[in-house]
Amino acid sequence: MKRVFVICTIMFLAVGSTYAQKKKDVLLTINDKPVSTTEFRRVYKKNLDLVKDERQKTVDGYLDLFIDYQLKIAEAYEQGLDKSPAYKQEFARYEEQLSRNYIYDSNVVDDMVKEAYERGLEEIEARHILINVSYNAVPSDTLKAYNKIVDVRKKALAGEDFETLAREYSTEPGASDRAGYLGYFTAFSMVYPFETAAYNTEVGEISEIVRTQFGYHILKVLDRRDKGSEITVSHILISDKDDNSRTFNPEERINEIKKLLDQGEDFAMLAEQYSDDKNSAVRGGKLNRFSRGRLRSMIFEEKAFELKEAGEISEPFKSEFGWHIVRLEEIHEKASFEELKPSLEKRVKDGDRAKKVTSVIGSKIKEKYGFKKGEAFVDYFVEYLPEAVLKRRYRYDSLPPVVKKTLFTIGDQPFTFEEFARFIESRQRQLVNYQSKYALVMSAYDEFEANSLKAYYRSQLELENEEYATTISEYRNGLLIFDLMSQNIWLKAKEDSLGLQSYYEKTKQQYRWGERIEATLAGSTERSNAEEVARLWKEGKSDEEVKATLNTGDKVNVILTSGRFESSNNRLPDGLVIKKGVSDLYNNNGTFVVIRIDEIIPPGLKELDDVRGKVMSEYQVFLEEEWMESLRNKFNVTINQKALKKLKKEFKS
Repeated sequence: MKRVFVICTIMFLAVGSTYAQKKKDVLLTINDKPVSTTEFRRVYKKNLDLVKDERQKTVDGYLDLFIDYQLKIAEAYEQGLDKSPAYKQEFARYEEQLSRNYIYDSNVVDDMVKEAYERGLEEIEARHILINVSYNAVPSDTLKAYNKIVDVRKKALAGEDFETLAREYSTEPGASDRAGYLGYFTAFSMVYPFETAAYNTEVGEISEIVRTQFGYHILKVLDRRDKGSEITVSHILISDKDDNSRTFNPEERINEIKKLLDQGEDFAMLAEQYSDDKNSAVRGGKLNRFSRGRLRSMIFEEKAFELKEAGEISEPFKSEFGWHIVRLEEIHEKASFEELKPSLEKRVKDGDRAKKVTSVIGSKIKEKYGFKKGEAFVDYFVEYLPEAVLKRRYRYDSLPPVVKKTLFTIGDQPFTFEEFARFIESRQRQLVNYQSKYALVMSAYDEFEANSLKAYYRSQLELENEEYATTISEYRNGLLIFDLMSQNIWLKAKEDSLGLQSYYEKTKQQYRWGERIEATLAGSTERSNAEEVARLWKEGKSDEEVKATLNTGDKVNVILTSGRFESSNNRLPDGLVIKKGVSDLYNNNGTFVVIRIDEIIPPGLKELDDVRGKVMSEYQVFLEEEWMESLRNKFNVTINQKALKKLKKEFKS
């Protein structure tokens, strides 16, 4: 097991250099493909502290792990996994993300991050008027829309009611009802040009005309206010997911807990005892701090922000995850710029602002490597492309090939008309629904040029920057091995039900239940209530009769939980004597507990369905060990003993 863990760990840490390898630097070959001493040295140093088996901390011991890793890479290429569309797409996505750290102009990004932070400190309330016109509209339609928004703006500036103008002139869907009302918004809520117009307009004023992909806008700022702070809350969750072992109604249980809180019981203790959110239960139900728009549950966020004073507790409510009670713990001061900077940088690079950043990047790459425009292309492609491209059904191979001309050259690499045509084919479904081929060609060219500039930069970066080359190689190999393991081990184990059953039969003696009980737990914060439960049970009263006797009116004095428990279950009190009948009274973390044991189930074998996940995991390990042995037999591994000897001397191993 340890060996497999280490192999999986180095999967994402090992590296493959793109630099030329000198013969003396070769540590080993796999089917005559060299693997460098430099690569081994880097991986060995990086992973030495992660290795748990002392034998594998020596150069000889670690070399076995390293060879197994390299064999997996070789097998991945042998199976052609580097050519699969899914792999190419995932790798391209990562390559794009990683290269941004090297491509982006830090000054431009920093300025936009600061701007976003400052805007994010306040929210703007506004109305707007939209005159629809797409970027692909013919010039006459664009001019008509522009003249109309100019006319409407003049009316607004002259004092005509903005709301009335919005109902009359705005072409936004629903304008007659909402009159262009947008509510409150902040940075990143709107497309960047619209956001900029809003933040550049004073309260009560009319903005300049702003152009977006939707058309021409003007807006009126109604109010500005400070943005709300982050909060910390605690919660108790009673899941409403189907659970055959549960005997209570989730809504009834959350209401019981609310009554206990109203009676003065401790929130943290009840969360620890009853909440189904085990991650927060151990912290008394406390969650990490958050702001509006950060949670997956809108109803939870809404209920949390309704609380105004620390210690205030909500009424029970239902979310997508079950029933909750929330307590407000703290309202935090606003996060500092330094705290928010990393997340703001990511949003600047990923979002609408990236267009501005991309423009600067393009100029930077052109200046560094050189850029030369090729032959005229617009008229040619307007004539060459079929009308089907406007319906997103263009197929390059259905027409004669494009002329062999160069569109532009970056450095010494030409980008051809054919590459551009195939780009249009691949991207046509993502391009805006254009009405003219001219508009489509111009838009596609801008995207193709920007993508080509970044792709060229990345190709040079892997040759010029060792840090980047190392990191991208780590991910390339890690992704290949993940796909390799998925196809050859994980999916095979999952789908091989007969093999799994056979493995279980051979190893089932290691999957055993401890002693278990069928029991009902009664918990109360008052000793007298728990003692009364014990008395009623001993008289033969049912659970319903017990609750009816003790939980009177709106007051909950006892909570009952029935189920099957192993004697080692942490919900059972320490020192519980396992015997049928009513137990002694126990103090379990501040709750007085008495237990009625109805049946004692002796230790025994667990059925496959009871331990399927664990058996599946161990079956995968078994399959991998067999499979690795086959790879060792398949590939010819030759070790350079001279290089190995030098490594041993270097690391005194």
